[in-house]
Amino acid sequence: MSLAEAIISPLAKLIDKIIPDPQARDRAKLELLKLQGSQELQEVETRIAAIMAEAKSTDPWTSRARPSFLYVMYVMILWAIPMGLIASVRPETAHAIANGMNAYLAGIPEPLYALFGTGYLGYTVARQWGINRATKL
Repeated sequence: MSLAEAIISPLAKLIDKIIPDPQARDRAKLELLKLQGSQELQEVETRIAAIMAEAKSTDPWTSRARPSFLYVMYVMILWAIPMGLIASVRPETAHAIANGMNAYLAGIPEPLYALFGTGYLGYTVARQWGINRATKL
């Protein structure tokens, strides 16, 4: 629940109790809904501005975070080619390398994987939503 919803809902109930005239009550609620919509629009605009500033940033850690992660994933996937060659020549060496990599990756705590995945996916989805939203405005 957003801050606007937390404020608007009790105010709407209060309007029901205070204003006896149904038409005046409806007008007051309509004004509250307009206020809520403008606050949500302002919140979306703020998020879009942050995404745009992040995309234009000259800081390599900010502007290259997503591509860097993808490059790491590409390297890990492409590592299968030399591993296949190693396995064809020295299967025991390839097996030892694979066991070492599995042991290292298994040593990373599961909550850290979950946190990284949630943050990365959340960032990607929010960024895409912001881009789609910006193109519709």
